Amino acid sequence: MITTTTPIVEGRPAKEYLGVVTGEVIVGANLVRDLFASITDIVGGRSGKYEQVLQRARKEALAEMEEEALRLGGNAVVGVDIDYEVLGKTGSMLMVSCSGTAVVL
Repeated sequence: MITTTTPIVEGRPAKEYLGVVTGEVIVGANLVRDLFASITDIVGGRSGKYEQVLQRARKEALAEMEEEALRLGGNAVVGVDIDYEVLGKTGSMLMVSCSGTAVVL
């Protein structure tokens, strides 16, 4: 499955446009991870645990989108956009959503 943020795949014109496909993942923050992240915020540096959670959520959202494209008969997704949102009263959840257009190359 070719997945790209560009509107086309160079040298491979789309034969058929199958429609918009999406993937969404919502992850909750963990109390222990929050504690270590707050310590990192105080002393400086990167928060590796949050980066791991964010990476996992992004990969899962993209995989969900690609699965939808496959169900429609596509072999690529073009024009992919990835968005991140904080949810919940205290901002304790993170949503990663992606969308693109399923195509047959």
